[in-house]
Amino acid sequence: MAEESNIGKKGSAARAVGDLLNYRWMLRNIRFFLFLAALAVLYIANGHMSDNRVRKINDTGRRLKDLQYEYKTLKSEIMFKSRESEMVKAAAPLGLVLDTTAPYKIQLISRNKEVRLKN
Repeated sequence: MAEESNIGKKGSAARAVGDLLNYRWMLRNIRFFLFLAALAVLYIANGHMSDNRVRKINDTGRRLKDLQYEYKTLKSEIMFKSRESEMVKAAAPLGLVLDTTAPYKIQLISRNKEVRLKN
């Protein structure tokens, strides 16, 4: 008899689950299920977009580091080549030499002119 009562309880539990998932209940809640499906799609799309954005940010940071290294390298080369001794070496094949005479000082001679005011 105890076995029969357990079987009856299992049948009633299965019937309760069947009643819960019946056709009318599904139709009443179809909008909610569609809403949940739309939220799941948006959640997945948001994850993909954030992954792509992080990937782009990392690529941009890597390119920025490369450009900074290139800038520093070029700046040091220009600073080295703009030294006076390097300029003389670069100008030697063109036949240009460094002038050893001192520069001339040009003086402006000003003339004092009288300005007459008319009354």
